[in-house]
Amino acid sequence: MTGRAGRPGPWLLALGSAVLALYLLKGILLPFVAGLAIAYFLDPAADRLERRGLSRALATSVITAAFFVLLAAAATLLAPMLQAQLADFAARLPGYLEALWRELARLFEVLRVKLSPEDVERLRASLGGYAGDVVPWIARLLGGLWSGGLALVNLLSLVFITPVVTFYLLRDWDRVLAQVDSWLPLEHKDEIRALAREVDRTLAGFARGQASLCLAMAAYYALLLTLAGLDFGLIVGLASGLVSFIPFVGFLAGFAAAVGIAVAQFSAWESIAIVAGIYLVGQFLEGNVLGPRLVGGRVGLHPVWMIFALFAGGALFGFVGVLIAVPVAAALGVLSRFGLRRYLASPLYTSTPARDDDGRPATKA
Repeated sequence: MTGRAGRPGPWLLALGSAVLALYLLKGILLPFVAGLAIAYFLDPAADRLERRGLSRALATSVITAAFFVLLAAAATLLAPMLQAQLADFAARLPGYLEALWRELARLFEVLRVKLSPEDVERLRASLGGYAGDVVPWIARLLGGLWSGGLALVNLLSLVFITPVVTFYLLRDWDRVLAQVDSWLPLEHKDEIRALAREVDRTLAGFARGQASLCLAMAAYYALLLTLAGLDFGLIVGLASGLVSFIPFVGFLAGFAAAVGIAVAQFSAWESIAIVAGIYLVGQFLEGNVLGPRLVGGRVGLHPVWMIFALFAGGALFGFVGVLIAVPVAAALGVLSRFGLRRYLASPLYTSTPARDDDGRPATKA
């Protein structure tokens, strides 16, 4: 291994050290990663206020205070309703499962007319096994999410530490970037700067555009499901919208939950069709109207790559991994495209084998 900046050894060592540090410190990183994400999101607004004549410290104070005041106001307004709906949902869950089982049993009776006795018995045994496992599975899933997320860091750290981290990072954002820029190896400085700008464009196009899209879809689902009279429509709608940054996962999970509640709640199929229609229309709006306008084609991140990055980050680092998955995916995508461009321009790709006078590949004597 050599110390020259152009060799990969030092870079791989630095990358491995960073990944190891993240893994070892993942239990305390959540407020810091959240503060970094918020500071990155708010930096353009602070820059605009600075261009209007405000000092960086004052612009940072105004932007940070406004953001967290609005966040606290939204939490104050929604928390009582969400708490009541969650408690009611926990109380009604056994009844919903029983109602769904009755609907499945009725469907089973219809299918029994068209199936052989052996098929009926296998289907009955399978459904019985799934029904006995579904509640423990849901409990384990929720428990895992809790232990892998906020339980790793005291909730108070998010409330008190994240605003402080956000303020200092936002105030010193340009200074930190300038300092890091001064450390770049002189031989490759322009190349690294170009890659960093491409990563920033990719990440900004996804993070800021997708955040607006998630909020819009959360408001759409929550409002229409509530107006449709669906029990817990507020919770299901907000969750569907906020998880829609994972391609198709928010839609599919929300659709399954909402239609399942509708089947257990309503006796008329028209009401169930309305709930399903809300999600189908929402998916159309997200993919064909809001998505192109808010996110557009600037991202350059394939949906499959995004899903893999989010699930891999969550499996390795918990909730912190979900937060850093998008920046890491954006950076790796940019570096992969850069490496591909270098390969396509290199002699390894462009060189052709020597040929003799007959056009056949020449052979060495």
